[in-house]
Formats: sequence, C-alpha cells, structure tokens
Amino acid sequence: QVQLVESGGGLVQAGGSLRLSCAASGRTFSTYGMGWFRQSPGKEREFVAAISWIGARTYYIDSVKGRFTISRDNAKNTMYLQMNSLKPEDTAVYYCAADLRSVPTAVGQVDYWGQGTQVTVSS
Repeated sequence: QVQLVESGGGLVQAGGSLRLSCAASGRTFSTYGMGWFRQSPGKEREFVAAISWIGARTYYIDSVKGRFTISRDNAKNTMYLQMNSLKPEDTAVYYCAADLRSVPTAVGQVDYWGQGTQVTVSS
C-alpha cells in the first residue's frame, strides 16, 4: 500500500512559478516510480512528468519541457514538481501517482493516486 498527499497548489499569474510536493508513505519510497498527471474540466487526465526510482530518468510531456522540473528526495519520501513560466493552459488539478512496476507515463500504469491539488494560472 502507498499513500500519497499533494500540496503546493494555488493561484498564480501567467509567467509565475509554483512548486508542488507529494509526500508518500507505506511502501519503501525508493522502490517505485513516481509521476505527475493533471486534469482540466471536461478533459481526460493526462501525463505531465515522471521520474524513476532513484531519479536517474525523467520524462515530460512536450508542452512542459523546459518549464517544469520533476525531482524526488528519497530520504524525505517526497517528490516535487517545480513549475516555471506558467501559462493559463496549465490550469488543472494536479495528481501525484505511483507505479510499483515501472515509471508512470500513462493513466493505466498508475497503481496509486493522490487526492489532487488545484493549480490555477490567471492571464
């Protein structure tokens, strides 16, 4: 079992920054892949970024490359998403995700979800 709790969402102006955090508990944190997904009203949940067990490999959706950075601190059981140069189209509920077998780059791969945190970017 893995429990995930996100924090750090909020309201920010276009061009601003936010850092999301995901605190994990349960299974040993360094033994599974982690990722971030987001969902806007009326749209399907989509992959944003993912990171491997010890952080050696990272993956991003094209629209956030160069603006978002995913990282993890296995000593603190926490994953982060640094979001810079935010755009109104980044507005969504952001979900933390865990994949016990691989790195979560698709909704169908996710074993555990957090409750989500709202990110709103105003123009």
